[in-house]
Amino acid sequence: MSNLQQRVISAILMAALTLALTWLGGLPFRLFSAGIAALIFYEWTRMSRSGNGATLGLLPEALILVFIGALIAGLPALWLLLLVAILVAVAAIAARIRGTALWEAPGLAYAALSGFSLAYLRDDIHSGLLAILFLFAVVWATDIAAYFVGRAVGGPKLAPSISPGKTQSGALGGAVGGVVAGLLLTIAAGAGNFVQLGLIALALSIVSQIGDLFESWVKRRHGAKDSSNLIPGHGGVMDRVDGLVAAAFALYVIGWIAAGAEHPALGLFPN
Repeated sequence: MSNLQQRVISAILMAALTLALTWLGGLPFRLFSAGIAALIFYEWTRMSRSGNGATLGLLPEALILVFIGALIAGLPALWLLLLVAILVAVAAIAARIRGTALWEAPGLAYAALSGFSLAYLRDDIHSGLLAILFLFAVVWATDIAAYFVGRAVGGPKLAPSISPGKTQSGALGGAVGGVVAGLLLTIAAGAGNFVQLGLIALALSIVSQIGDLFESWVKRRHGAKDSSNLIPGHGGVMDRVDGLVAAAFALYVIGWIAAGAEHPALGLFPN
């Protein structure tokens, strides 16, 4: 089987599973979000610990398990955010005391906020379903449009020292694609705040591309081509969700400002 075939099959299976769990919401989607957080943390530590000598032992794993348990249990959003802050502080203080393992606390924060944002955006209401589908539409369309426009148009590189393959034309095409997809989802959902969601789609598209560049920088910093080889033809989970989780956190913050921390999707798609 060729690499392209592997990529296509893996992409179809991942999309089908993700959309099915998104539709179900509730506990199944919280488990999915917890799994994303766990796999991001695994891949982050797999890259950052390679050849770095002394670590914090199993402390970071214990901390991420505490977060995952609280996420699955459905702890109120603000309490869970406070817990994340405490867990990250514990990891940072432990690293400071040991004088090493400086990447553990950022990795814990990145993984936890990724899982948190997805879970609490989805919530267990219809608005949460629309918010997550809106997120998927914008981010996936951004990735696809950026890839094809970048290949077709080429031109100056976007960030050659971080990700040599990305072009400015691809970034612009991705932003246009993300906005179009977001607006189409908005129309399908019958939402009235058309202009507002169009601007949010543009912001999410930009943030998702920044998230992609951030993950590329982390990999380059640790000399890794892929975050892992968990997904045939695609590399690791971080390679697939880097833009998604960055945009999810941005969308959660926007929803929080509009409607509160517990039900942020209501600020995007009011019932």
